[in-house]
Amino acid sequence: MDATHLLDQATFFKGISRNSKRALARICIPSEARKHKVLFREGDEGHSIYLLVRGHVRLHKTAPNGKETVIKVVGPGETFAEVILFEETRYPVTAVAITDALLLKILRRDLHHLLDSEDFRNDFVAMLLRKQRYLAERVRQMSSQDVEERFFLFLREHFGAQTEIETAISKKEFAAAIGTTPETFSRLIRRLTKERKLSWRGKKLMLS
Repeated sequence: MDATHLLDQATFFKGISRNSKRALARICIPSEARKHKVLFREGDEGHSIYLLVRGHVRLHKTAPNGKETVIKVVGPGETFAEVILFEETRYPVTAVAITDALLLKILRRDLHHLLDSEDFRNDFVAMLLRKQRYLAERVRQMSSQDVEERFFLFLREHFGAQTEIETAISKKEFAAAIGTTPETFSRLIRRLTKERKLSWRGKKLMLS
């Protein structure tokens, strides 16, 4: 596995220098997770951040009554748990693989050691600022686009220009990923099906 190449595909690490990326690649730990595996639980001591290479991971919070609220569905090329690097010492959410997944794990202590280098630290801070701007743009998109636009944007970002998509993500998880309720998402799918814009049978989604 070429960790440097995989880091090249990650939005979070986009723009850092080649030397910094090579240093980062040396501390990456490949990890496989079977479907339904819990990577960490809300409240666990935060030891690592993750880059998802293949598959999908659900991040959720659990209310005192046991109800789970999905915060995000993570796709390939995305990182998660970055908050434990500086802001939190414990994971604020639970992470569960919703398909078989391949990840790169980066231990917090190893990354903090790299930050002792001024060149790497400058690279990393600049990257965090870019990430902040990216998240601000995503929030703007989520607030300005309607649910149909967000749905098709999610499909393009996660599956490219395919017209036939084999997905293991449930409709509930699709809804969470695009920031809507399962009920609203179901109504959207019924309307798009009626308009012959798509058909969805089992795990196969076909776009017209």
